[in-house]
Amino acid sequence: MAESMKGLKRTHRCGELSVQNVGESVTVMGWVQKQRNKGGIIFVDLRDRSGILQVIFEESDCGPEHFAKAEKLRSEFVVAVTGKVTKREGAVNENLATGEIEVRADQVRVLSEAETPPFPIEADSKTKEELRLKYRYLDLRRPDLQRNLMLRSRMTTAIRAFLSDEGFLEIETPILNKSTPEGARDYLVPSRIHPGTFYALPQSPQIFKQLLMCSGYDRYFQIAKCFRDEDLRADRQPEFTQVDLEMSFVDVDDVIDATERMVAKVCREAVGLEVPLPISRMTWDEAMNRFGSDKPDTRFGMELVEVSDVVKGCGFGVFTGALEAGGSVRGINVKGQAEMPRKKIDALVEFARGYGAKGLAYLSVMPDGSFKSSFAKFMTEDELKALAGAMGGEPGDLLLFAADRLKIVYSVLGALRCELARQLGLIDENHYNFLWVTEFPQFEWSDEEERFVAMHHPFTMPMEEDLELLESDPGRVRAKAYDIVLNGVELGGGSVRIFQSDVQERMFRALGFTEEKAHEQFGFLLDAFTYGVPPHAGLAIGLDRFVMLLVKAESIREVIAFPKVKDASCLMSEAPNVVDEKQLEELHLSITE
Repeated sequence: MAESMKGLKRTHRCGELSVQNVGESVTVMGWVQKQRNKGGIIFVDLRDRSGILQVIFEESDCGPEHFAKAEKLRSEFVVAVTGKVTKREGAVNENLATGEIEVRADQVRVLSEAETPPFPIEADSKTKEELRLKYRYLDLRRPDLQRNLMLRSRMTTAIRAFLSDEGFLEIETPILNKSTPEGARDYLVPSRIHPGTFYALPQSPQIFKQLLMCSGYDRYFQIAKCFRDEDLRADRQPEFTQVDLEMSFVDVDDVIDATERMVAKVCREAVGLEVPLPISRMTWDEAMNRFGSDKPDTRFGMELVEVSDVVKGCGFGVFTGALEAGGSVRGINVKGQAEMPRKKIDALVEFARGYGAKGLAYLSVMPDGSFKSSFAKFMTEDELKALAGAMGGEPGDLLLFAADRLKIVYSVLGALRCELARQLGLIDENHYNFLWVTEFPQFEWSDEEERFVAMHHPFTMPMEEDLELLESDPGRVRAKAYDIVLNGVELGGGSVRIFQSDVQERMFRALGFTEEKAHEQFGFLLDAFTYGVPPHAGLAIGLDRFVMLLVKAESIREVIAFPKVKDASCLMSEAPNVVDEKQLEELHLSITE
């Protein structure tokens, strides 16, 4: 039978008590983690978000009524306990922050009883994720998830404090927006008042934060909720949170300076991590050439080496054919793995195919200096030696090659080096490597649309020295865009924005927009730009990813209170779901098969 709290007030959280409180009378409240009846003495582990505290019930202290209540306690009962803090009589529990003390109870109230939970409420749960997510309200009681969410809270507090001290204003932008088809797929919301029309949930506050710069707010930020209807991965959700900021009268260096100082403050205050400043920078071209990725993991080597010139006259058709088609031949050196079993190499070939490769060529430099290769019969001994030399190959090394269009070569080898580093234990999981990647391409070619599309968005400023290439050679135009990367994961990114109307018009033309289409989609922004707009730039950092990386979680779901699963559904609330026919009628909608 549940009892009332009337007359009781919690004095401490469970994990807040220490030897400094010995001798004090306290009232603690929380969930029963475990009850152990040793006959004449009952031990209860009491848990709240701050930790676990051992409570002892003896009939001589609490009387027969409260001792009888303690006998009936079960896991997840919610109780209030009053008693005296004492030093532990038994061995100190080194695994608990409260391991030197215990509370000798003089009374207990059962505030709520509980059924047996479908899985143990404990850290490092081995329960299947689907079951945990179905009962997320129970899963969130687990200490490791609570630590993650409390860290997230500390991080957002530190972010707000830093940006406020730097003169940023926190301003909210609308959730119900107009759809702009450029970019990822929108989530649409039908309008009841305007039949046949739809709002779009924001993929980012991009246009509104630029309008705030037009309005003279100078420095804006927002912990912004964003939405993208895209396929999910471990580090993606249909709704996510980003630290969004924009600054006026600035250039690239100003945004990077403010951002990295914010990141350093958050890391220091949240997890005690010192981030050396300034964070190193690398151009997009350098990142792709060295690592095959625009978000390289720089905690290990195994960098890409171009060998196109070395193999251009060889007899191996895979290499020469790729070069004749305008492609590239590049490789990575897997040190000390020359004797990797063929079965493992075959598995790597299949892995490479998953990234678009037709295959994967290998050359083992055996310990005795001889060669073992998938293509040795097509090349002379001297050619093999020259190839191994170009790769820095030494006896015992395994050399892996991709030959194809450059985009595919980058994709294959970039993914392969990370996969091999994981398999071979080359990554120091306690190391945090931050990196800025700068000077991204302004455009990327879309085979699907048969046109150039904006790599970031159509408001990104090109490098001034590349403006002359906008019409003549758009593929060579570099953007004043920058991403911040942590351990091979894109943490966030941004750009300097176009603020001159003539440059913006040229950009739209390069993207295939007519003047009418540009005004149809972005008219209110373009109109605002005719009334005096300052130079401005900004950035957004994915808060969920940032927390995930700092707590070393395997999935973004471990740092979001109520996440969705891979098909964008919620196992707990069963969203999305059907709605009443009446609601559909009000929205002038009908469902067709």
